[in-house]
Amino acid sequence: MPLKYLHTMVRVKDLEKSMTFYELLGLKEIRRHDSEGGRFSLIFMAPPGQEEAPIELTWNWDGDDELPSDSRHFGHLAYEVDNIYEMCQHLMDNGVTINRPPRDGRMAFVRSPDNISIELLQAGEALAAAEPWASMENSGHW
Repeated sequence: MPLKYLHTMVRVKDLEKSMTFYELLGLKEIRRHDSEGGRFSLIFMAPPGQEEAPIELTWNWDGDDELPSDSRHFGHLAYEVDNIYEMCQHLMDNGVTINRPPRDGRMAFVRSPDNISIELLQAGEALAAAEPWASMENSGHW
């Protein structure tokens, strides 16, 4: 039987803050469903040209107090980037903590406002080690 990937769903507390974070990564809103009766919104976001592989942000209008404080049981989302150093600098410039810096020029981890772990991987070969990344310590966990 054939199988087709559809999306990954993550529950968010603050829709605006979460969308801003994913926009910093380069994702764009591709569709939305607002349910008046269910009092929730589903926002699908994907990198341009990759609309077939979105994430679904699920936001409950009345809040979601059951949202876990540590989403490590979820695992992580992973995105390939053209230049990991530029992406990490862009995120830092916009207030995002780099939890696992790209010391190896290949891999970094950050967290969304909802504590979702995001892995960033350098496209192709690892970049040469460079400061400040090479000597930057981990922050928290990912």
